[in-house]
Amino acid sequence: MSNIRLFFLQSLSLNLTAKLDKSQSHYVNKVMRVKVNETFSLFNSDGEWEVKVKEITKGIVEFIATKQLRHKENSKEIWLAFSPIKSNYFNFMIQKATELGVTKFLPIIFDRTAVRKINKERLQKIIIEAAEQSNRINVPSIEDPQNLKNFLIKNKNKTDLIFTDLNTQNKKLDVKKLSKKPICLIIGPEGDFSETEREEILSFDEVTPLKINNNILRAETAAISAISIINYLIDL
Repeated sequence: MSNIRLFFLQSLSLNLTAKLDKSQSHYVNKVMRVKVNETFSLFNSDGEWEVKVKEITKGIVEFIATKQLRHKENSKEIWLAFSPIKSNYFNFMIQKATELGVTKFLPIIFDRTAVRKINKERLQKIIIEAAEQSNRINVPSIEDPQNLKNFLIKNKNKTDLIFTDLNTQNKKLDVKKLSKKPICLIIGPEGDFSETEREEILSFDEVTPLKINNNILRAETAAISAISIINYLIDL
């Protein structure tokens, strides 16, 4: 089997016969030169499957699912609540956060957020590509941008919030004492949280302020650092 693995939006099951879309067909047939009867893998929330090329007609690849390689993942949910930032840094942050295991992205428009619109379609493409290359099965979701107040109301009693706050003195986090809810990291904008926002976050029922570094970090650096720390603590 080739090392090609692609995200497939539709449901997957044994002996399923279906077709790739035009873009994926071009990649499999023209770029990777996969031929009839050769195999590659497809994945989604159903798991990962070995599929065999049945036919290539007018550039469209038809396949049959022949074997389940992996079952769906049941890993700890890690959410990232963040401020949109400039494009190149933004794309990098989304890509690396996906590789590190984030399961949901929640863009928040803070008082000091400079970038107030996102290209959700473009970000979803980056997420899928990062999931494909990092051997993930579950592809993270991304929500529409919202303000901080709506985020806090909507997620009340739904998550353990880890507040990456430069002003706190707390540098310790015992993830085993957290609930079974998803862990949500909240990262501030490039100009940091306003004092009002800091007070609103600290009033959240299940929030833990955490200083991840003594230095002032760029937004994308803070996000990647915080996710790495949480992953390390989860695996202890």
